[in-house]
Amino acid sequence: MYPESDFQQLSALQHLAYCPRQWALIHLEGCWRENVLTAEGRVMHDRAHDGEDESRRDVRIVRGLRLHSFRLGLSGMADVVEFHRRDQQTWKPYPVEYKHGKPKPDICDEVQLCAQALCLEEMLETTIERGAIYYGKPRRRQEIEFTETLRQETEKLCEKLHYMAQAGITPEAVYKKECESCSLFDQCLPKVTGKKSHQVEKYLELMTEE
Repeated sequence: MYPESDFQQLSALQHLAYCPRQWALIHLEGCWRENVLTAEGRVMHDRAHDGEDESRRDVRIVRGLRLHSFRLGLSGMADVVEFHRRDQQTWKPYPVEYKHGKPKPDICDEVQLCAQALCLEEMLETTIERGAIYYGKPRRRQEIEFTETLRQETEKLCEKLHYMAQAGITPEAVYKKECESCSLFDQCLPKVTGKKSHQVEKYLELMTEE
């Protein structure tokens, strides 16, 4: 169990899973700059958060629900949580995360959604099997099953998040194609500060030694 003073932002999991250096620049160094992609994503999240709660027959829709987990040391907000009626007295939570872009090749979005489900399970003393991510590019939901493997990966990432936050160290850059679309590209300078740049440094050291 973590004290509230050690809680980390739930959304930070997605940043850490996608790029540890991006996570550190945002959450340790306070760097942030918007580009078209982040601005459009923010507008989508605002619309999801700010809409009114709804009731549709056997589904209740709650927007901007505050979440927390003492076990994982997380707090944050769910874009949308749908509560599906089981019977006259019980409802099944179904978290829905909104993303501006398209599905990613890694699991960084899935772990963020799974963390929301783990928070809800702790808060409501229930079990949640599935949730969904709504992607703005294809404009459709992708249902995510909270498998044991995904749960374990999410919990491991939470441990890594707390460890790195306590260490307070910004990892080295690792340049990849996706870096070009990152809003922090100019702050990160992955082509200059990345691991590949050390090869140049070593070459220069060898040349000066001769």
